[in-house]
Amino acid sequence: MATLGEWVEGARPRTLPAALAPVLAGSAVAWFEDGFAPLLAGLALVVALALQVGANYANDYSDGIRGTDAARVGPLRLVGSGVAKPARVRAAAFACFGAAALAGLAVVVITSHWWLLAIGAAAIAAAWYYTGGSRPYGYLGLGELFVFLFFGIVAVTGTVYIQLGVVTQATWWTAIAIGALACAILVANNLRDLEGDRAAGKRTMATRLGDAGTRRFFLGLLLVAAVGVFGVAASSSWWALLGWFMILALIGPIREVARGVTGRALIPVLKQTGLAELACATGLFVGLLIAR
Repeated sequence: MATLGEWVEGARPRTLPAALAPVLAGSAVAWFEDGFAPLLAGLALVVALALQVGANYANDYSDGIRGTDAARVGPLRLVGSGVAKPARVRAAAFACFGAAALAGLAVVVITSHWWLLAIGAAAIAAAWYYTGGSRPYGYLGLGELFVFLFFGIVAVTGTVYIQLGVVTQATWWTAIAIGALACAILVANNLRDLEGDRAAGKRTMATRLGDAGTRRFFLGLLLVAAVGVFGVAASSSWWALLGWFMILALIGPIREVARGVTGRALIPVLKQTGLAELACATGLFVGLLIAR
């Protein structure tokens, strides 16, 4: 029987970059604008990490009870493999969502921006209904859109807004770059699971676009991310071009996706794309730190 550690290792490529990158990149913009607030940035990171881990558990639970993971080629899933009972995985998801809600409430109390409660509730709902509920949007080909919105636009602009009280032009470009990379991780994931999802009736964007179309979509998202970094630099400081450090981590994914690898051979692509997202955020942070 596989260990919980093996499951965590499999989830890590999507979890850590998706949580850390938007907060790091958003805090870079806040720093550049002389408004960096460590406490608020830390709370934003707790929210992002708790939401991402909660989404992982929620997806594990919902896909598991539907039987979608029966032909899975990716890393171990707790419910689908029988390692954990569905109720325990669901409880873990709700516990994570509760932690995100508490950290988000602390942000609202500190900033007095009470309307952010609605954004937080929408983020939790998005995390659950990706594969949960009677009509999960992840089964309708909308997963990439919601990842771009919540792990790109909302996460980055929210991180900046709670620290600065405004959203700058550089913020939007940062959100586009990080959102595109977060989206690319999901596209690589769905490309890997294409045949299994098709057999299970899971209508992801990959099953709709087909193999060739999904590969073009993945490469297009990387181009959008590169343009986004240029936009950050043009609207703040050219030091932000250090965000292009992500290209080093993307050499492997571009090569593998372009040459048509499938199935488990795409797992390294997920990991490397996740590292690229983190490299992009780190490059932006270092660049804007130097510029300030």
